[in-house]
Amino acid sequence: MESFFGRASWDRNACFCLGHSSYLHITDQNRHTQPSTIGPSCLCRCSSPPRYLSHLRRPHQPIVTFAALLTGLISISKAVIYILAQCVGGILGSLALKAVVDRAIERTYSLAGCTVTIVVPGVDGPTVIGLGTSQALWLEIICSFVFLFASVWMAFDRRQAKAIGRVMICVILGIVLGLLVYISTTVTAAKGYGGAGLNPARCLGPAIVRGGHLWNGHWIFWVGPAIGCVAFALYVKMIPREHTHTY
Repeated sequence: MESFFGRASWDRNACFCLGHSSYLHITDQNRHTQPSTIGPSCLCRCSSPPRYLSHLRRPHQPIVTFAALLTGLISISKAVIYILAQCVGGILGSLALKAVVDRAIERTYSLAGCTVTIVVPGVDGPTVIGLGTSQALWLEIICSFVFLFASVWMAFDRRQAKAIGRVMICVILGIVLGLLVYISTTVTAAKGYGGAGLNPARCLGPAIVRGGHLWNGHWIFWVGPAIGCVAFALYVKMIPREHTHTY
């Protein structure tokens, strides 16, 4: 319980809230709901000190936190408080964003929320457009696993983290996350679908603050990454211990 109530733990989680609040301010005005691809790399830097990548004690979003928990890198108490702080940061960020944008922008971009379907005016009345539930879930699972495998795993492996360097890992995290979101929207080409969320805390904030259609299929942005994390943890467990160099 010392790790839960310790001063250092709460200081780090104050950084989480600030990091997630800043993240939600970075939105891509050329797409329906997704944040700019520079968001993840910025968040890595503003939600934790540089030691994050060398000791992996401060995962910056729920997917990374849950994966670190399943692979035994952090305790349950730390994972719980981290995820709670990340969610609070997402809510605060949405409240701040709502306060500085007008209603037209908020309505057009769904307050930077995660959408599977939206309701639009049609010839015969309101029409629901977007992506099917199963497709969206599979995209979330696959993209979450690829995100962890292709980028976060480097931070989990102390040899790779040391060889590549902290700054380059942050850059790779941002590039991989941005590409996954872009590919998920490009491949489906479904209007109304905002792409893979890849950050449940970011999806939760706008859903609570704006509500409405943002709750439609919201569970996908939690269940999908959770399954992706479990798959990633199983993959890690299958690797012979002598070939792994995790913290």
